[in-house]
Amino acid sequence: MHQTHSDRILVDLRAQDPISEAGLASHLRPRPEVRLIDRTGPETAHVVVVVVDVVDDVVLRVLRQIQRTGGARGVLITTRIDEQQLVSAAECGFVGVVRRAEATPDRVVQVIDAVARGEGHVPADLLGSLLERVGRLQGEVLAPRGLNLTGLSTREIEVLQLVAEGHDTADIARKLAYSERTVKNVIHAVMTRLNLRNRSHAVAYALRRGLI
Repeated sequence: MHQTHSDRILVDLRAQDPISEAGLASHLRPRPEVRLIDRTGPETAHVVVVVVDVVDDVVLRVLRQIQRTGGARGVLITTRIDEQQLVSAAECGFVGVVRRAEATPDRVVQVIDAVARGEGHVPADLLGSLLERVGRLQGEVLAPRGLNLTGLSTREIEVLQLVAEGHDTADIARKLAYSERTVKNVIHAVMTRLNLRNRSHAVAYALRRGLI
């Protein structure tokens, strides 16, 4: 189905050199899914696309500045990027990454669309190494402290699981060998830290994240 003018994803395209910017712009302008905007105009981009050669300190400063000055999510097209640079780019809101060698018009539009919908995209090889790094972080740093990547401790997850099963405070205290005050404090701490309204909201949060 052909997208109308208002359905198109508004894209702010930027590159370190005018040839790269003009080249990518010529590929994106005919696409019905996106529309390039003029940065000096009144329109606000849904997605910012930045084309660079390498992700160095100068580029990261530019990405941070883009993040500070607008709410758009970012797509980064780069010749070279490693795992640490990928993390740094993501911290700046650039959750879509494409290597130049793989940056066909179709691929770029697919990634722009994914990022506009709140998803991310990274090269497969970097995703694998990043997941390994996350696993090491969990195993070596968080787990020994009773923490995990969700921000909830093992004890907090256990309590939420029992809340979800319908147990009251006294039941939970008995099952986990805690005092009732401890159980209440755990639930209160979770709700306060995660800005949850009540026990049902806390259970819904845990379910959405696959914790219970």
